[in-house]
Amino acid sequence: MMVVRNARQSDLEAVLSLANETGPGLTTLKPDRAALGARIDRALRTVRGEAKLFEQGYLFVMEDSTNGDIVGVCGLEASVGLELPFYNYRVSTVVHASKELNVWSRTSLLTISHDLTGYAELCSLFLSPRARASGAGGLLSRSRFMFIAQFQERFPQRICAEMRGYFDEHGESPFWRALGSHFYQIDFNAADYLSAQGKKAFIAELMPRHPVYVQLLPEAAQASIGVTHADTLPARRMLESEGLRYENHVDIFDAGPVLECHVSDLRTVRASRVLRVGAVDEDTSELRCLVSNLALVEFRVIAVSARTDGSSIALSAAQAAALNVSLGGEVRVLAQATPAATAAGLHS
Repeated sequence: MMVVRNARQSDLEAVLSLANETGPGLTTLKPDRAALGARIDRALRTVRGEAKLFEQGYLFVMEDSTNGDIVGVCGLEASVGLELPFYNYRVSTVVHASKELNVWSRTSLLTISHDLTGYAELCSLFLSPRARASGAGGLLSRSRFMFIAQFQERFPQRICAEMRGYFDEHGESPFWRALGSHFYQIDFNAADYLSAQGKKAFIAELMPRHPVYVQLLPEAAQASIGVTHADTLPARRMLESEGLRYENHVDIFDAGPVLECHVSDLRTVRASRVLRVGAVDEDTSELRCLVSNLALVEFRVIAVSARTDGSSIALSAAQAAALNVSLGGEVRVLAQATPAATAAGLHS
């Protein structure tokens, strides 16, 4: 059985191994043992109530309970941009017209933006190829929404997710090659790594000071703006099914789209319900559900097929044990969760 839970320091080597599988462009999950150890420590301090708002963040892992294998990871930042700026490009439209010459044209501009400051951020989502089956992707991604639904008071009104941008067959970003490389004069991976380490002063120091006219960029760079990496498309579809939408913000390095919405509009926040564990039952039904316990430090989520009557849910003994709940206890349930992103790649 796959169980998503809070990461522990004992998970460090497994999380590092997953980070080594991700490839370029996943800024928030770099294969750096010290940084990942600090990330897990920060998450533990957050759930214990010891972290200040600007540093609060959560990290979850997916564990195969049959063998203890850690096969996935996902993160959640409580409020971005409060200590270090959270940069994006805003894509806007400018119209130029001349009545005398009978000329009318419309062009797109990229402008550095801090619009998403204070948003919660979905990040660090990666599922190992060896586990991309049987709804594991849906469980991993949506586990964060179950956490938000249960602890909504810990989060701001709005939430966002940066999607990994387009890379060509050579593993290069056309957008970075056309724009960022000229200003930062380091390669994409170096810039991405520095940003992941919180060393973002170079962005403010070297970024273009004025809006960028998109039509002046090479065609390949223009075409990549707002395009999601093929490996991240399943994750994007899942986030869109939760209610997140592209609102014309893109990543400053690879121009990947940023999805966003109000936390209160998330499907899981609106549709999940707290039910009682009414009976431990070995029988299952066709009603697919995500089920979490209500604990903060020992938060756990599983995907089940279970019977529910609207006020209670019947779980098997193994399912109840995986959630650390017992007969008469309460759990949060999201009914009819769709098992998207199962066999396909899943990371953002």
